[in-house]
Amino acid sequence: QVQLVESGGGLVQAGGSLRLSCAASGRTIGRSAMGWFRQAPGKDREFVAYIRWSDGGTYYADSVKGRFTISRVNAKNTVYLQMNSLKPEDTAVYYCAAEGTGSYSITIYNRDFGSWGQGTQVTVSS
Repeated sequence: QVQLVESGGGLVQAGGSLRLSCAASGRTIGRSAMGWFRQAPGKDREFVAYIRWSDGGTYYADSVKGRFTISRVNAKNTVYLQMNSLKPEDTAVYYCAAEGTGSYSITIYNRDFGSWGQGTQVTVSS
């Protein structure tokens, strides 16, 4: 099992920036990728961004493309989500997750991620 701890959430005005971090520990052998997801009140959890540990390959939801950047530092087992030009609709609890199937194919589906962090709140005021 992989343990994940997110940090970096908070309150920011529209147009501002935040950087989320996700530190991974525990059973990390064989894991292939990480993802960020978010869940707003009354809505389903949705995919935000994906990154492969091996080559840094990334993929983004259309709603954040061009504004958010996912990155990783392998030596620190840490993944980041840089969020710029934030909008009120970005308000949600953000979760990082570790890909659980071992596949190196890009995935955006919750079911393919086997370990989840506790979440960190991001609130964007208008």
